[in-house]
Amino acid sequence: MADQLDLRDLRYFEAIAETGHLGHAAARVFRSQPALTGCVRRLEAALGTALFERVGRGIRLTAAGEALARRARSLRVAAEDTAREIAEVGAGTSGHVRIGVLPTLARFLMPPLCRAFLQDAPGVTIRTVIAQNDVLASQLAAGEVDFLLTTAWLASQDVVNHPILEDEAVVIASRNHPVLARKARLQDLLAYRWVLAPPSVGTRQWLDRVFQARGLPGPQVQIETNLILMMPTLIRQTELLTFTSRRHTDLADAGNDLREVRLKETTMRRRFDVAWRRDGYLSPAAQRMIKLLRAKGRALFAGE
Repeated sequence: MADQLDLRDLRYFEAIAETGHLGHAAARVFRSQPALTGCVRRLEAALGTALFERVGRGIRLTAAGEALARRARSLRVAAEDTAREIAEVGAGTSGHVRIGVLPTLARFLMPPLCRAFLQDAPGVTIRTVIAQNDVLASQLAAGEVDFLLTTAWLASQDVVNHPILEDEAVVIASRNHPVLARKARLQDLLAYRWVLAPPSVGTRQWLDRVFQARGLPGPQVQIETNLILMMPTLIRQTELLTFTSRRHTDLADAGNDLREVRLKETTMRRRFDVAWRRDGYLSPAAQRMIKLLRAKGRALFAGE
């Protein structure tokens, strides 16, 4: 019998039960009285029992009618909630998004991105995996994340990618580091120890190649870490050098004590992409976020 109940009939039944009068109920729901009479007949036929009985000029609920009245509202509300939830999921304003993101973008892009995105999609939940490209690539291939925020992706039949912003990686030192006492040359950087990402990371490979191309040994790495987010504070408190986004020199949480070691040779212009599997499923929420990244990624990263 349950599959024969019409949700619109249940809404009309609620109005009749609450008013105890067909005419008043018809006015409330903006329908004719015969339409509501037909609603009652359909429900009674589906349930096989009378729902109302006449009392003078009015009507009142039977015991079966009272039982239905107790359930009608919850059934209607559940159906309306379901319809709204499905509509929100379809519009990308509800759902779940899984993002693989590089540490620099996690620090400077994710906060303003989440703020802008959740203003229009407050029902979406977000899970982030913060790692370097070697880890993120495997996460994407395994379907553990919906898309990546990563350095420029090589053209591939398996991955779709679009540029979203550009940045520069530079050598960074503490404000009072001796390397800043005079204009530094590339070979001067070899007199100090470094904190750098592992050799598998693109920025580390690029920096190593800069020294190798000039016949110099690579930087002396004292601390190797994939947690770039700890580098600014670490650099501020030591005489180590590092190589990361110029944006870190503006960080208040590092006491504004970081300085760029200005060298043309060690200035790396890099592009960041949003990338996803060509054959992977992208939920409406994920598609909505990618659209926002493509439209405003550069401005969000710049703090505009």
